[in-house]
Amino acid sequence: MVAPALEDLRIASHVAVFDGLKPDVINCLLAPATVLTLKHGDCLYRQGDLAASLYIVIAGWMKLYRITLSGDEAIIHVLTKGESLPEAAALTRARYAATAEAISKVRILQIPADYLVRCIRETPDIAIAMIASSSRRTQRLVQEIEHLKAQTGLQRVAEFLASLCPPGAGPHTITLPYHKTLIAGHLGLKPESLSRAFAKLRSIGVNIHDSKVIVREVAKLKCLATAERVAVSPALTQEH
Repeated sequence: MVAPALEDLRIASHVAVFDGLKPDVINCLLAPATVLTLKHGDCLYRQGDLAASLYIVIAGWMKLYRITLSGDEAIIHVLTKGESLPEAAALTRARYAATAEAISKVRILQIPADYLVRCIRETPDIAIAMIASSSRRTQRLVQEIEHLKAQTGLQRVAEFLASLCPPGAGPHTITLPYHKTLIAGHLGLKPESLSRAFAKLRSIGVNIHDSKVIVREVAKLKCLATAERVAVSPALTQEH
């Protein structure tokens, strides 16, 4: 562990869990922060471990997952730069409900839980900000569950790729942020279903070559993701 750089602190100060807090309060919260580096496959913590810190991703990608009764991984979320790992456990010193594992080289900023609790006692506004952040996180999880129930696998893949595209109509060349197997798990698909979805997307100008994706028209991806059939063949949305 090392002291955070100025850029680390800048990224951490804009994390959603600190929304609405005054700069001096945020600076106080970050005062004891340290940074650790993980390599691909390293676990930050495991399901069932006692929570000891609040963590903020400074660079790289992390996955949160649980092990099912059958021994499979159930991916809950994939996090990247500027996102905090679930803060509720740190506040209550509960046990983590999931395992956090690096899926690339990762820089993580950590704030000790006991220090965080002391700050909250002195400045109750911190607790309000964190409760609001937890509420927004819950709403996002509800939306993700809704998508899993209401969208086809193809629509989920289209929405995921559209979210990676920069502003503008296209064409765009984007890079898949992590391995296709993990993308499939994140979207609630089997790897073979993801491959079939990629193949179907060729008809609307989306071509995947290893980790590179060429998107000719982002609007067609977005239309497909929202179940609008504008300029999209009806046969495209049929699952096999």
